[in-house]
Amino acid sequence: MDATHFVTINTGSPEPIYRQLIEQVKRRVAAGQLKAGDEIPSVRELAQALAVHPMTISKAFSMLEMEGVLERRRGLPMVVAAQHTRAQPAASRVELLRPTLEKAAAEARQLQLDPKQALRLFSQILDEEPPQP
Repeated sequence: MDATHFVTINTGSPEPIYRQLIEQVKRRVAAGQLKAGDEIPSVRELAQALAVHPMTISKAFSMLEMEGVLERRRGLPMVVAAQHTRAQPAASRVELLRPTLEKAAAEARQLQLDPKQALRLFSQILDEEPPQP
């Protein structure tokens, strides 16, 4: 897998880089974009592609391994764990999105935006082409 397109990070985000990496890998596995046995980029490759310290990547990978998302193989690249053979049901994927939407809803309330206006904006964003890394 190409390390430059594996994940994207937002250095301006208040969320730590290792958490961004963990959440993106979990989402890709949940959506079935990454399946059991798929190799992931090495710590060194990914650290270089993202221009971050290798320990940041190593920390994220270790946490994903502890959570059963990734498997370490001695002398070989890490892979997606065997139990992730297909995408999770839509209800499970929706629950992964819920915390992000709760945060966005709280911010919309703080800005005193009309709910219909916030929903239109969300719909517009969903229809836009995703930025290319």
